[in-house]
Amino acid sequence: MGRRRGRRAERRRLSATRPSDGRPPRGRRRPRRATLTAPVFDALSEKLQATLDDVRQRGTLTESDVNAAMREIRLALLEADVNFKVVKSFTNTVKERCLGADVLGQLNPGQQVVGIVHEELVSLLGGESIELEFSPRPPTVILMSGLQGSGKTTAVAKLAKHLKEEKGSSVALAACDVQRPAAVEQLRLVGEQAGATVYDRGTELPAVDVARWALDQAKQDGKDVLIVDTAGRLHVDAELMAELVAIRDAVRPQTVLLTVDAMTGQDAVNVAEQFSAAAGFDGVVMSKLDGDARGGAALSVKAVTGKPILFASTGEKLGDFQVFHPDRMAQRILGMGDVLSLVESAQRQFDEKDAKDLERKFRRNEFTLEDFLKQMKMIRRMGPLSKVLGMLPGVGAQLDGANIDDREMDRVEAIILSMTVKERRSPELIKGSRRLRIAKGSGTSVQQVNQLVKNFQQMRKVMKQMTKGGMRDMAGLMGQAGGPGGLPGGGGGGNAAGVRGASRAARRRKR
Repeated sequence: MGRRRGRRAERRRLSATRPSDGRPPRGRRRPRRATLTAPVFDALSEKLQATLDDVRQRGTLTESDVNAAMREIRLALLEADVNFKVVKSFTNTVKERCLGADVLGQLNPGQQVVGIVHEELVSLLGGESIELEFSPRPPTVILMSGLQGSGKTTAVAKLAKHLKEEKGSSVALAACDVQRPAAVEQLRLVGEQAGATVYDRGTELPAVDVARWALDQAKQDGKDVLIVDTAGRLHVDAELMAELVAIRDAVRPQTVLLTVDAMTGQDAVNVAEQFSAAAGFDGVVMSKLDGDARGGAALSVKAVTGKPILFASTGEKLGDFQVFHPDRMAQRILGMGDVLSLVESAQRQFDEKDAKDLERKFRRNEFTLEDFLKQMKMIRRMGPLSKVLGMLPGVGAQLDGANIDDREMDRVEAIILSMTVKERRSPELIKGSRRLRIAKGSGTSVQQVNQLVKNFQQMRKVMKQMTKGGMRDMAGLMGQAGGPGGLPGGGGGGNAAGVRGASRAARRRKR
């Protein structure tokens, strides 16, 4: 209770001392901007970006400007439920660096401040991403712990799927949460979905005996990895810790992971502290980063416990699981995009042969609506369109106020699927009565069918030109396309303008 009162008092004090030099007074909200990070960081991202935008726009900076920016950053972090001591340390470090490294006299001091905030945010999130350690003598044993409801059992299956797909490992799961029969059944279900072998004895044996038996089975079966799912509790208690320590001593894991619910804020950090003191752990799996709560736990756990975040769970599907990269997350929080994650996601969907075939079709003007539908499905497997676009630097600001509706892609797919094979391969055949038939079959209007066909034909023409002109015309198209409203079937006019702009650029180059 004392900590909470302290944080509330600090928020009130900071709110009362906000500067009045051109910044919005308390009670007036800034225009909302598009923040396409993990949802738990959306509010924090919006406030940090607004504060740093103010700093960037100033030709010169004074110590007073830096102090004002630090007050805004401190308040934003406290409102995100970041640990009070962590906030104080972070802002003091940033302030010292800004005032002590001749930043104020630099030609572009605002950008220097942004760089310092980014570097310290990366450090706060853990610095560098850390890989799991694998035993030279399989199986590598990973012990998963956490409170009930933290997403622990699902995280076990997600980690199994990740290791199977990314490392090519054969994975087995040990069902050692024998306190709840439903937990064993849940692990069987998600383990099967992840393609992992599940070792369970129901609830007939103590958890420690199940762990030993599962380890023997994994050795006999030649498994590369054994992930042990331990019992969850509604709160930390002596019985839970004693059982966890006994299992740890019995199977001697290479890594002990703690699943932390990002939506529980400071409570999650307190749980991590208790686990660290009683049983110890090596790293954190941060679950529910797709939630809409404040993201203070992710920003506090490394500083408070000294243990890094190794993995992040970003959705309900088993594939919504990734290695946690502090630098990439910091970039996304500050609106700098995350190109590396976008490239990695694209590489999982597109292979080199497909890319070469696609380029050849563009060059020969053989790209059809069938090809377009295939590419669109691949992009959709990368995640929601807003998530994909949010990984591009600067796109978040350009999408301010844009209505990014993934259902629009459903309509595009419905229109294409309502065409005959011949029509998909030769869109120029789609005239009057055919367009009416396609509109009725797809539950759309003739105007939407017309827009799709028109935009597709323009896009095909421009892509043919860009295969000759390279990335300059690609940049021109993206810069003038007017956002997602210009997608084929999107109903926006931006795409046509972008196409005309790129076409003119290609013609000028030819001359």
